Amino acid sequence: MGVDRWHRPSIPTAVVADSQAGPKNREPPFFPGFRSLDVEAGGVRFAGVIGGAGPPLLLLHGFPETHIAWRKVAPILARRHSLVIPDLPGYGASRPCAMTPRWTKRRVGAALVALMRALGYKRFALAGHDRGARAGYRLVLDHPGMVTRFASLTVVPTLDAMLAVGHRFAQKNYHWFLLGQDADLPERLLASAPDDFINRVFKVMNAESDSVIEAAARETYRAAFWDPAVRHAMCEDYRAALNEDIAQDQADRTAGRKLDCPVLVLWPRAEDIARRPNQIAIWKNWTNDVTGVAITGGHLQPEDRPEEVIAALAPFFAAGEGGL
Repeated sequence: MGVDRWHRPSIPTAVVADSQAGPKNREPPFFPGFRSLDVEAGGVRFAGVIGGAGPPLLLLHGFPETHIAWRKVAPILARRHSLVIPDLPGYGASRPCAMTPRWTKRRVGAALVALMRALGYKRFALAGHDRGARAGYRLVLDHPGMVTRFASLTVVPTLDAMLAVGHRFAQKNYHWFLLGQDADLPERLLASAPDDFINRVFKVMNAESDSVIEAAARETYRAAFWDPAVRHAMCEDYRAALNEDIAQDQADRTAGRKLDCPVLVLWPRAEDIARRPNQIAIWKNWTNDVTGVAITGGHLQPEDRPEEVIAALAPFFAAGEGGL
């Protein structure tokens, strides 16, 4: 089915801001030609951006970012897809109506499904990086038939990641176990030096250079991280990962459930030597249709190596357009 046959559904102006409506709804930063997203769905007031034309594609960011993590990739993907790029619940400017029960990846996935339905999309493709990929594969598992194609950037399922933890992983990825501690010790520690913490995170992720995160984007991430509600949501995200998320992964593994759509995995080439088995072998336990490629650069792939990410994602999602 050609892209020119696809049209974005009529979306109420009350939920997606019109860039011509006035100062409040001006063109969103980092996304020229896009519109601001402001939708209440699934217990979340979602913020982010929407733009492009063609089959729907949901893009999910990771930690400690916001939707602007996709700013370098979105303009190209928008040529063939209607992009929905939200802040994850609790991250950035997306505000859950309540923080209890905990925002597990299952609950996040359900809220994202509600978001896409509110925008008029019954089926869609999905790409997630880092935490967004974890919410993404959970969404695919919990909502069969809804996702046409799924791309995971830099992660394997949480169960596999934690089963493979060694002391070097724990040393480099210490934030998993710091943020996952019971409330509210992590929140109080982060409040004491938020800039120092987020700067350290970007250093570990090899993202100190302005070529990866330019000054304006870095300040946007810092501003979000200064919000106590955002820091709490991040801690809850990691608490869920070490508790409910792992249990739900194990239940699916035991039951033999698998993702019901083609899966593409991308990972940093530098991890090839350290990780045994590699990502393709791990994802074969979760899907019968997986392809993948190692790319250069560090963990923040959409920002660090946008050209390589586009080169992988564009043909993968184009191949599924006829099946939507």
